[in-house]
Amino acid sequence: MTRFRPCIDLHAGSVKQIVGGTLTTQSADLKTNYVSNLPASHYATLYKQNSLHGAHVIMLGPGNDDAARESCAAWPNGLQVGGGVKDTNAAKWIEAGAERVIVTSFLFPDAKFSLQRLEAVLAALGGDKRRLVVDLSCRRRGERWFVAMNKWQTITDMELNQESISLLEPYCSEFLIHAADNEGLQQGIDHELVKKLAQWCSIPVTYAGGGRNIGDLELVESLSGGKVDLTIGSALDIFGGSGVSFDDCVAWNRQRDEAEKA
Repeated sequence: MTRFRPCIDLHAGSVKQIVGGTLTTQSADLKTNYVSNLPASHYATLYKQNSLHGAHVIMLGPGNDDAARESCAAWPNGLQVGGGVKDTNAAKWIEAGAERVIVTSFLFPDAKFSLQRLEAVLAALGGDKRRLVVDLSCRRRGERWFVAMNKWQTITDMELNQESISLLEPYCSEFLIHAADNEGLQQGIDHELVKKLAQWCSIPVTYAGGGRNIGDLELVESLSGGKVDLTIGSALDIFGGSGVSFDDCVAWNRQRDEAEKA
């Protein structure tokens, strides 16, 4: 069954909700939906109190390490941490309290996929793929999707399809996939991508990008047969949005937890 997956997006040390395609190296390009006055640890504690597992903490650029560590300290072994993760620091984030680490740009030197780098990250985690999430956030090119790196600005040589998913699945426990062209716009999800992810993936996968109301959880559950989870960010009331309340998302998950126990 489809679950709501929360997030903590960090930019310059603050919790923010950003329009994904504007996250360039030029600060003037940045479009922000929300900047929180509360620390990242507040959201980590909130997610812990409501048993919202699988939340991802994404460090968008430099200056976010302290905030990410504070989040992990607030909920040890409860969060997934990504952004700048590589073979040399992956284990340090686990030691800092992350349940899993999320790796993306490190796997694509010069925008070309490196299986050797993926193997190096897994080795740094003691070969425990339960600790590793691969981020395949992407941008659409016609009817195809290609993995994007460097704050979603650089298109890599990896097309998101059955072949690439099957190649990567033996190395990780989950996939995280932002539809960068939909991210932060609150204009709806990428229906076709959600359906394809359900077809391609045999391990847990979380889709993010465009979620705007509780109906999108129902839609993702319908499109994916309950195989794809959904992150909602900018539309949430806890991030200044008006599309959906955090309490409703918590209730959604509880209903599904109870249904699975029945």
